[in-house]
Amino acid sequence: MPHDTGLPLSRFHVPDIQREILRRGIVASIGKTTIWRWLSEDALRPWRYRRWIFPRAPDFAEKAGRVLDLYEGRWRGKSLGANDFVLSADEKTSIQPRRRQHPTLPPAAGRAMRVEHEYERLGSWTYLAAWDVHRAKVFGRCELSSGIDPFGRLLRQVMQQEPYRSARRVFWVVDNGSSHRGQRAVARVRAQWPTVTLVHTPVHASWLNQIEIYFSIVQRKVLTPNDFPDLNAVAERLLDFQYYWETTAHPFEWKFTRQDLSKLLVKLRTPRSPQNTLANF
Repeated sequence: MPHDTGLPLSRFHVPDIQREILRRGIVASIGKTTIWRWLSEDALRPWRYRRWIFPRAPDFAEKAGRVLDLYEGRWRGKSLGANDFVLSADEKTSIQPRRRQHPTLPPAAGRAMRVEHEYERLGSWTYLAAWDVHRAKVFGRCELSSGIDPFGRLLRQVMQQEPYRSARRVFWVVDNGSSHRGQRAVARVRAQWPTVTLVHTPVHASWLNQIEIYFSIVQRKVLTPNDFPDLNAVAERLLDFQYYWETTAHPFEWKFTRQDLSKLLVKLRTPRSPQNTLANF
């Protein structure tokens, strides 16, 4: 890492690597193209980085395993029935319409779409959505804020329609947000909807919640660039997109299983020796 060399850098780029090699006297001379070629051959890109969160919740394996089992159509070791359903739900907060000072220009030959830099903020929505994991159906609503009551309205919106109203069991996969956190939320929801079971992901593991995949699609296809005349236009497009998406939607090809989880946790618990770390670099 750059900080191990005493250099005031956060990442290495090819010229930095070249200078460090020459400073150490590893070789008398070397070109940037040679370094680039060697890095490419070993699939190394030290200038790139990814964010990640180390799973540290003590019950991570147990909670994550339950979610992964539901995606595979199982609960507590038994297969789900035809009258059991799995939904993944969450909130996407602070969706702001931005009214541009000048109209957006369409793309033209040799020119990308042009979006005015200056804009006027017009409030914000919280978009609550639930994704039926096995039926590829999405249900959503726009609220002025998140919270217990808005989440309760999403629950009612889904549970008052078939097939969920007559279902034997409906599992809702949620994260640990304040709208549906902990056993109090489980009891509150069960008291109103006896067939509903809230299933929480582990702390800091929203990547296990399939609704996040849908939200990423919404971000790319609906909200970028953020160019809307008012709040109603945002809500209209979000809700219209649900129906548009469902015309071609299929269940997500979720391939990460409980077995993959076990392998990952073993890998994370296995300490790396300095020799292995150097060899991997």
